[in-house]
Amino acid sequence: MPSDPEEDYIPWIQQFCELFGHDYFVPVAQEFIEDDFNLTGLSSQVPYYREALYTILDYQVETAEDHNDDQTLLNGRSTSTNNTNNTTNNNSNSNSNNNNNNSSNKSAKAELPNKALLAHSAELLYGLIHARYIISKPGLTAMASKFERNEFGSCPRYFCDGMHLIPVGSTDIPGQETVRLYCPCCNDIYIPSSSRYLNIDGAFFGTTFSGLLVKMFPEIENQCRIRINKFNQNDFGLKLFGFKINELSASGPRMKWLKMHPKTEDEKEEYNNCEFSIPVQDIESEGIESEMDDEGDDIDDDDKTMASE
Repeated sequence: MPSDPEEDYIPWIQQFCELFGHDYFVPVAQEFIEDDFNLTGLSSQVPYYREALYTILDYQVETAEDHNDDQTLLNGRSTSTNNTNNTTNNNSNSNSNNNNNNSSNKSAKAELPNKALLAHSAELLYGLIHARYIISKPGLTAMASKFERNEFGSCPRYFCDGMHLIPVGSTDIPGQETVRLYCPCCNDIYIPSSSRYLNIDGAFFGTTFSGLLVKMFPEIENQCRIRINKFNQNDFGLKLFGFKINELSASGPRMKWLKMHPKTEDEKEEYNNCEFSIPVQDIESEGIESEMDDEGDDIDDDDKTMASE
């Protein structure tokens, strides 16, 4: 028995998530898309917003190609009826009606998107909705499951010990940069190893999701803490005949401080003081040194004046 067409139909969202290179995406719930509050501000960023939204929700959308097919059928019917008319008045009336229909059809065609443009608008709209969905509770849960299964890849850094990566975007504006992968252990951002992900817009994941995922699931920070304390970083580094290279040398690990984490209470206090501004102690010491330099300059000026006299 032939299968029912409705059973063979695959929703647009499922088709999009199953495309090659779309492994990072999760299906957005239809209830989330149908809520107008979740779509606030997207109509100004997506061309043919209403048609793209209907496409995502599996509604029937008329395109320019469909309009051309309908117009071809109408023209064929009108020519067949015109051939049956023999009077000149009927011919003139039919010509005027055809001209009016052509003008109205051209204006309607100009307002309809073609299939390629509609597909691009639907993908853009779904990506922006996806960036908002994954910072909600059900979206975070779905992405956390992918993170736990290591579907986003592992950090290539040795000290991270295969820490799972998180997709992130450097900006929330679409069309600026492709997706990147963030490691919560070393706080570095990496380019996906496979070229299949290089055409995915980073705005489809946004700048908020990675930090929110780490804070919502404290076990991620615990995994990072275990990996940081697992290795003694002093045992590794460039060596010549068993001797470590000085950090001040041209080939030394001068960027090592970027990978360091504060451990003692004094280091944490110093880190907190230096995180947003220059420590007050340094400013005071610089002020004292500047005052001493000014006094020294005055003394030198007096000496020079006495010598000149």
